[in-house]
This record gives sequence, C-alpha cells and structure tokens, in this order.
Amino acid sequence: MVNLTINNKAVQVPEGSTILEAAKTVNVKIPTLCHLDLHDIKMVNKAASCRVCVVEVEGRKTLAPACSTPVFEGMIVRTDTKKAVKARRTVVELLLSDHPSDCLICEKNTNCELQSLSAELGIRHIKYEGEMSTYPTDKSSLSIVRNMDKCIMCRRCETMCNEVQTVHALSGTGRGFETVVGSAFDLPMHETNCTFCGQCLAVCPTAALTEVNNVPKVWDAINDERKTVVVQTAPAVRVALGEEFGLEPGTVVTGKMVAALRQIGFDMVYDTDFAADLTIIEEASEFVHRLKHGGKLPILTSCCPGWVKFFEHQFNDMLDIPSSCKSPHEMFGSIAKSYLAEKINIHPKNMTVVSVMPCVAKKYEAARPELGHGGTKDVDIVITTRELARMIREAGIDFLALEDEEFDNPLGESTGASVIFGATGGVIEAALRTAYEWLTEETLENVEFEALRGIEGTKEATVNINGQDIHIAVTHGLGNARALLEKIKRGEANYHAIEIMACPGGCIGGGGQPYHHGNLDILQKRIEGIYSEDRSKTIRKSHENPMIKQIYEEFLGEPYGETAHEYLHTHYVKRTKM
Repeated sequence: MVNLTINNKAVQVPEGSTILEAAKTVNVKIPTLCHLDLHDIKMVNKAASCRVCVVEVEGRKTLAPACSTPVFEGMIVRTDTKKAVKARRTVVELLLSDHPSDCLICEKNTNCELQSLSAELGIRHIKYEGEMSTYPTDKSSLSIVRNMDKCIMCRRCETMCNEVQTVHALSGTGRGFETVVGSAFDLPMHETNCTFCGQCLAVCPTAALTEVNNVPKVWDAINDERKTVVVQTAPAVRVALGEEFGLEPGTVVTGKMVAALRQIGFDMVYDTDFAADLTIIEEASEFVHRLKHGGKLPILTSCCPGWVKFFEHQFNDMLDIPSSCKSPHEMFGSIAKSYLAEKINIHPKNMTVVSVMPCVAKKYEAARPELGHGGTKDVDIVITTRELARMIREAGIDFLALEDEEFDNPLGESTGASVIFGATGGVIEAALRTAYEWLTEETLENVEFEALRGIEGTKEATVNINGQDIHIAVTHGLGNARALLEKIKRGEANYHAIEIMACPGGCIGGGGQPYHHGNLDILQKRIEGIYSEDRSKTIRKSHENPMIKQIYEEFLGEPYGETAHEYLHTHYVKRTKM
C-alpha cells in the first residue's frame, strides 16, 4: 500500500494506482475527458491525450495528468490550485476553438461530455479563434456516422475498437493539426473490417461517432396510410429504456413501452421475445441434429450481427461452424410477412416491419440481401433504444404516466427463456433448457444455469446430458471471441456449443442503448432486470410456448425442416480481411 495526501486528505491505495484512482477513494472529483476505465472488461484508455485532469504534485515543476500518473509514497497532490484549474480551462477552450458550435442540433446535445465539462468550468465564449479542421462526414454505412469535425482525439474509440474488440477499423492518422482518428487508407466505414457493433460510438464523448438516424423513416411509414406498420421490441430494450426517462437502470418498463408504441401510431406491437423462442426451437434442433449425426461442432450462436460480420472477416475458414439460424428479429420479420400477413389478409409488400433494438449493427443486418423472402426484406427499418426514446419525446408522451399494456397476438406470447437473450449467456442457457429435455425426455426442474451467467469475459460450464458431458463456453466482446476461437483452432480447447456476443455484457450493453459513460454497474443492473423478468414468467422454456407450437402446426411443420429452413435460416459470406 502507498500513503499520500490529496487536498490535505490522507489516502492509502495499492501500489500502481493512479492519482485519479486515489482521488476517487476520498471523493475528490478530478474532471476527465479522454479517460475511460472499464475494469470489468479489462480496458483502460491510456492515451492521456486531453490533459483535462492535470493536477499539481509537490516537487514536480510541470502539471501531472491524474489519469496516468502513478502514486508514490509521501506524494502530496493538489487538484484545486489556481494553476491546475486555469490549465484545465485553457485545455477545454482550445478544444472548443476547433469544435463546431452547432450544439442545439447536434445528435449528442445534452449527452456530450465536452459540452457538460464546458458548462462545469463556466466557459461561455470561444476565447481562441483561428483555423478549424474540417473533414467530409462519412455516411457510407447503414449503422454508423463518422463526423471527424467533432473528434477531440480522445482515442476512446480507437482503444475500444483495437484493444477490446480487436477489429482494428480505427486508428490515429496524420500529424500535428491534421491528426484525426480515421480508417485505414481513409476508406469509408462500409469498406473496412468494421463490424458495426457500435462500441466506438458508445464510448465517444462527443458526436464524432453516432448511429444512423432512422427516426424520420419510421414517422414516414406510420403516416403512410397504404402501409400496415408492425413494430417489435428486443428483450434488452425493456430494461434500459426507462433510463432515458429518469428511472433506475434495470427497471423493467415492458408495459409502458407497449403503451408508448401504440400512442406513437404503430398498427401492431409485438415482442421479439416470441421470435427468440422460435430461434431456440431451431437452434436447439440444429444442435441436437449435429450431436446425434456427427455434425460439425462446436455450434456457434448466430443472433448477433456484429459477431457474424466479425467471423466473416476474421475467421472465414470456419463459416460451417455457426448455426444457420437467422437472428430473432429477422425471424420475426420473416414470419410477420408470411404467416401473420396471411392471417390478417395483408400483402407482404404493404407491411412495414420496424425493429426496436439495443444494437446499431441490426441496421446493417436488416439490409443484408440474403435476409428476405419473395423479393421483400424481412425487416424494413431498425431503430435503437435511444431513437425510440427520442420518438416518445417527439410525440409528447408522458412515459412515466402510461398505464401498462400487453403485446398484440398472435406472435405476442413468450417465455422466460426468450427474455434472457438480452444478457450474455442467455441464448445458450435458453437453448440448454430445451435441448436437455429433448435429449433426455425428462423434465428439467432447475432451469437456471448459474455458471453461464455473469459479466466475466469468458465463462465455461459442463452439463451432463444422458451420461455425456456437454462442454459449453460463453464469451462477450469480440476480443474475447477472438482469443477463444484461436484457442480452438490451435486444438487447445474442445466445446460442443459456444455463445458469442459482440458487446460487453451482451445486448444489454449494445451500441444503441442509453449511454452508460463507462459505468459498468449500469450493465449489471440491466442484467438483473433481465433475469427478474425471466423469473416472473409462468413458462420458462421455449418449447412449451403454446404460440410456438401453433405456428409449427399451422405453418412451419417440423422444426429444422424444409419450410423452417426456407423462412428461418440463412447463410454467411466470406469477406476479405484487411
């Protein structure tokens, strides 16, 4: 342990701690901008590039960045001296001198950390004026917009993309005034290895990285009298949407969300959880089929489009391993434009399917040419949790005052197995609940697989089914996925089934969720909300969902059969690795 003093307060912290970490233990606030510390996923942005956190250290001539300066025995630190405060103000004033002043119409207005810090420091005018760097805005992808005019070179996105996700789509380029975080060879994002997971924009402090805004498309569809507009909502949305309206993270707002969607003007409101149950029937069937007939193992889950694009680029020699199942919202779109359209006597081309997702990669996924049927896309428009909150506000809806409402039927009934899709480990746990009973022909009494839960990077479990040990792995974050798959390729690990999600925590930490600003306690609370919803369900196994049984009897036939493959399965594309 190391003893030091911060603002006349005695502090004792472990050796190797930074001044910033030491200050937090005694509630001394030091402002930061580039710093981002995500211990639970072993990531710290070490750039120390913004210098907003500078402090005075006795005996040192220059100011020290608190986020990267290690403590030492007897250190005396002052965070509130005239010299330190003036330096911070100057740093922020210089950042503002090269930053657009369009805050009122900015995507990150009221969510911008530079804006908040400027207000805290009482900066009311641009002190330094001169040349401003300008770059073309990259709107090439269907998921992410890059506006480098608003980049402050904090390097958070670069750290997240390269160290956590290991995608390496972003890097600092240029020198001096021309330095900016960009892509290799200045390529537009859709031509790079980018997986569109959105973790870069989840940590960006300004609006240099934002999601593509699909809200106007949704309003246009709702106002088109020729269209029947159907909306579906993902499991992770219901435990995060409330944060946008001041509720505690993890608060389940399913009923209020349904009511809000109806007030917005959607013709039908459905739950993607139904399609998650459908996914389990197909995925569990595929797993059982491979297990019984010597098929390729391990089977990899395919619900996450960011992860799918990652292995299409990085592990394209393994394209026969992932499940061929479409993701749940794509399955729902396919069923809505076939089974549901016939039920309500609507031509598929007159139906618009809107997905509310925690994920920006779903925007890209919906446009994949193989995800459609009969010349129509399965899903027409995808919006994020944040975009739904924006629509609720635009419509003038008092969200907190809404009475709970239920999803529409058919396709509205779901189980506890489906809602846990929103948390890392949830998909494979849901699949095990069904596969176990199919393989053993016995009732699974304890449906909760605790070993598969939690926010650890990679988790493993062994489940004995009919005397055979089934080895399971769960991982989230693409860097963890890379390490696990490389281990398998080297022959150092042997599994039967693996769940992979691109985002930390799974879908609850998706790039389209309310900003957590590096506070991973928020992700943990969302996970707890997911599991509380599971426990509140009467039915907790996908194969026991009566609506699922009905759709197979009336339309799909046998699970993993010919019709199911036509509507619910897909294929993957070998992509170049830059």
